[in-house]
Amino acid sequence: MYYPEPMARLIEELRKLPGIGPRSAQRLAFHLLDSPAEAVKRLVGAIAEAREKVRHCSVCGNLATSDPCGICTGPGRDHSVICVVQEPRDVVAMEKTHEYKGLYHVLGGAISPMEGIGPDELRVKELLARLGSGEVKEVILATDLNVEGEVTAAYLARLLKPLGVKATRLAHGLPVGGDLEYADEVTLAKALEGRREL
Repeated sequence: MYYPEPMARLIEELRKLPGIGPRSAQRLAFHLLDSPAEAVKRLVGAIAEAREKVRHCSVCGNLATSDPCGICTGPGRDHSVICVVQEPRDVVAMEKTHEYKGLYHVLGGAISPMEGIGPDELRVKELLARLGSGEVKEVILATDLNVEGEVTAAYLARLLKPLGVKATRLAHGLPVGGDLEYADEVTLAKALEGRREL
């Protein structure tokens, strides 16, 4: 035991956070011990308040302090379009564009047989229930552009087809400002596949 018990316990708890290894946990622990007591109290208070007040919206699955959330109840939102994303942080990314004005549906992950995650572990049934009213005309499948995201999008597209709801996928390919010579083969192939007339 290199550290006093309270310090060792703090490091161990910090190591449980995603992306935090042993050295990062030690640096954070030392930073917290060297910080003014008031700053540490504010951090502890912010964590406790977020844990107590933030919940998943019962309609879309996004994080919110009210239920339903402000996006689901927001005036001016287009209720005929639902953008399906994997995680609440994806909603934030979409909202930062200031371009999308529809509703969202957070799946809570992606289909990943290797990790034992199938459609039943995701909020797929809830999505299908939202489509029952007939108000939704288009579902944008904005899952990640990796194997799990593609499998999830393909699965959802197959489910949506018989319902008469248009399923679209976010375009993917070359980033704005990117150089063609640095693009990998898969990105170039997707860019060619998604080309459009000017």
